[in-house]
Amino acid sequence: MKYKYVVVGAGLAGITVAERIATQLHEKVLIIEKRNHIGGNVYDEYDPAGILIQKYGPHTFHTNDKEVFDYICKYTKWHEYQHRVLSYVNGNFVPMPISLETINQLYNMNLSEDEMDAFIESRRVKIDEIKTSEDVVLSQGGQDIYEKFFKYFTIKQWGVDPSQLDKSVISRIPFRKNRDTRYFTDQYQGNPQGGFTQMCQNMLDHPEIKILLNTDYKEVINDIEYEKLIYTGPVDYYFDYELGKLQWRSIKFIFETHDCESYQPVASTRWPMDYEYTRITEFKKLTGQKNDKTTILKEIPCEGDEPFYTFPTAEWKALAEQYREKATKEKNVIFLGRLAEYKYYDMDDVVRKALDCFEKIKGEQ
Repeated sequence: MKYKYVVVGAGLAGITVAERIATQLHEKVLIIEKRNHIGGNVYDEYDPAGILIQKYGPHTFHTNDKEVFDYICKYTKWHEYQHRVLSYVNGNFVPMPISLETINQLYNMNLSEDEMDAFIESRRVKIDEIKTSEDVVLSQGGQDIYEKFFKYFTIKQWGVDPSQLDKSVISRIPFRKNRDTRYFTDQYQGNPQGGFTQMCQNMLDHPEIKILLNTDYKEVINDIEYEKLIYTGPVDYYFDYELGKLQWRSIKFIFETHDCESYQPVASTRWPMDYEYTRITEFKKLTGQKNDKTTILKEIPCEGDEPFYTFPTAEWKALAEQYREKATKEKNVIFLGRLAEYKYYDMDDVVRKALDCFEKIKGEQ
């Protein structure tokens, strides 16, 4: 097989750069994907109840980057949606992130914006040197907010106490002094009509793009003639774990279908204190689907082989930096995306990185 470009990984990063190469440069692109489907972690499918679910956890698109938004809209119609999250605290749901509305509901008060400042100020803990994530929250929000919203959630999410995590993990608490209860404030928000997989299929619908599914690229790459490899898989796997395996946080997914139209007040709820799961998603509320039944997803963070979140400690950041340094010395290989860079990216960041990557490729023509 002979291709000018080979892309490893059919997630959003790989799909975007492949689409650009095929449509703008009119070059043949081969995508090699180890899973049995395209889309990476944004993959969605219809469950037996006929509800569109996201197999690897909830995704909703949001951005202030008009170029990225316009690019996505070329391949899908848009379902406008404003994401709201409620946190289950003391037996009640309150808005998250923490806003004036959250404080008033949590403490049964009716504070103004100025009064909220004074209230938070009165609860902060004076800490001379901020070293850990625990220090960050205590110094900005105080003990009660720390325990109700952050301490136990962090333990569930990462498996370690916030006092053991670097301060960069929770660099600040975004207190909102207004009553805006949206989770995101970006100008463009929503989800693709018909789902992310359909959008990805539309992006890949080009005669110059070929896809190999269920294939580890290492099993076939020596049989392929190519000029440039665009790698979106785990960076440590590319180097055969030469420096050791990077640590990732994985997630156990529990899907449940319930014989009711609505399970919870909003699409996403956080569970910082109660139960072992951290989040429940009700998919119909993300997509606007109508159905007499509803499907939810409970997420339980865990150790595992499926990489979802980069591990936010100095040890793993240092190892990742060593791998990134090795990556810069690889000839004719571009390392692109969350897994290849060991960095957390939102979807719009992934698309932006892929578009910028393509511009660099085009400039080398």
